[in-house]
Amino acid sequence: QHSMRKLAGQLDERDRVSIVVYAGNEGVALPPTRMDAAGREAVMSALERLVAGGSTNGGAGIVCAYQLAQEQFVPGGTNRVILATDGDFNVGLTENQTLVDLVKEKAKDGVYLTVLGYGMGNLNDEMMDAISRDGNGNYYYIDSASEGDRVFGTNLAGTLVTIAKDVKIQVEFNPAMVADYRLVGYANRMLANEDFANDKVDAGDIGSGHTVTAFYEVKPVRPESRAAGLRYQRTNEATDIAGEWLGVKLRYKAPDGDTSRLTEFSLEQRPTRFAEADDDFRFASAVAMFGMKLRGQDEDKNLAWERIRSIADGASSTGDVAQRREFVEMLTRLAQDEARKAGVSTESRFPQRDRLPEPAEVKPDHRPIRRPNTEIRPEYR
Repeated sequence: QHSMRKLAGQLDERDRVSIVVYAGNEGVALPPTRMDAAGREAVMSALERLVAGGSTNGGAGIVCAYQLAQEQFVPGGTNRVILATDGDFNVGLTENQTLVDLVKEKAKDGVYLTVLGYGMGNLNDEMMDAISRDGNGNYYYIDSASEGDRVFGTNLAGTLVTIAKDVKIQVEFNPAMVADYRLVGYANRMLANEDFANDKVDAGDIGSGHTVTAFYEVKPVRPESRAAGLRYQRTNEATDIAGEWLGVKLRYKAPDGDTSRLTEFSLEQRPTRFAEADDDFRFASAVAMFGMKLRGQDEDKNLAWERIRSIADGASSTGDVAQRREFVEMLTRLAQDEARKAGVSTESRFPQRDRLPEPAEVKPDHRPIRRPNTEIRPEYR
């Protein structure tokens, strides 16, 4: 309710809102309402009347919500269903693929989906991720009022407004510069090689102001080991591409388009020591390490909570400082718990700001290292 009140407060008379409930039997708690002063009052009143209860006929509720959104469709506008749920769809349209097919079909009609996950006990994270991904939408886990404020306050445009759809990324490493590489994460976001240029293959979307980050573990080629033979090492092209580390191809469609656009980039920048990298890079690295450790991909003995916390803490004074500090505080609790289990005193172990330690080599996951004459084509969703 707090999240929905926050959203309602950001809308104006150009917007229309309806509310569908699906605990027990699905029904319309508020018909389509213009968000002028009277409409905002009606929305707030309807939200106050909502209570949890009964079995969760989520599939029927989604069908009803899409019907209302289609009836109120605004050409060229933002048309979106916002699903707030604990993910416990226990009656009705419950098969994951059935729900995915529904939201995918509606996305083709221009009605996108945002999923808000609440609670912990029955949260069906896999289903929520699947239906938001294939519904040209996004998925947020709301664990606090402050997170709801972030999603529907400072990040409202990114939550509701899509600026690019079916975004696909292709990365090719220069084998003269890179001996081995490994993509961190994205295991369930990969595309077949032939699908990169296939506009019929659905991919993910980017909201206004949003960014996507992919990390690669890279092992550079030793200068004395560099040899000729592949594209990047042809002698007649050496002056143009010899210094490139990698090439990136990006495909995307306009929100209302059906044909993708191709943009290409190359990276020739000299390597930077991790300790000298900017705060955004180091903080994102800590987040990636956090995910790796949660997934049990802790092959490196140095990948302890204390180390991850120290990296994040040293990069938390820029960007969204409040959000970064919240992440650091969570890591501090995890590190203290880890230290207690190891029988180590934590009294002076976690100062307000640690000096960034020299990083050791991190092995991100268990997938085999790929050679740079093999292309990797992650898809963002």
